[in-house]
Amino acid sequence: MGRIREFDEEKVLDAAMQLFWEKGYEATSLSDLTSRMGIQRPSIYSAFGGKEELFEAALRKYTKSRASLIRTRLQSNPSVKEAFHTFFESVVDDEYAESPRKGCFCINTMVELAPHDEKFEILTREHQMFLAVIFQETIERGIQSGELESGLNAKAVSQALIISLIGLTVMLKSRPERSFIDNSIEVTLTLLK
Repeated sequence: MGRIREFDEEKVLDAAMQLFWEKGYEATSLSDLTSRMGIQRPSIYSAFGGKEELFEAALRKYTKSRASLIRTRLQSNPSVKEAFHTFFESVVDDEYAESPRKGCFCINTMVELAPHDEKFEILTREHQMFLAVIFQETIERGIQSGELESGLNAKAVSQALIISLIGLTVMLKSRPERSFIDNSIEVTLTLLK
């Protein structure tokens, strides 16, 4: 009979996610993880496997919760144009308010690991494609309501918005002048005719 775990797996996974998000995969040591998670190495190995498996679990937790949050934010506003404007502004506001600047955990992983690890290349690409579907559904809602032009290519615009979002998130790490970012968002959102 196996031992009953004496810790909340979701809580320790969340702690690992926050640490990986702050430091990245390579800079996070097992000692860092045991300290932040409040459990010992054998418990990490037993519950999650090694460091890479723990990182993957943390990334999956992040992408699932992030996609849900984005879908909710975009669906909560009856105006599609306003929903996207509010969403992009919230990304910027969150990043300028953050200290340290963490950015997007998935995009950080895309930059750090995807070029060297096929598993993380696939995971980060899947998340981008899933977000593109959420964006596309939102744009299609705007077309159906008559807010957006009927000839608008919802798929192409959603993909362009994802690329803009990724670029914006990476650029925000260097804290450019807010007017530079605001002007870029305004021009990007002209895609929503």
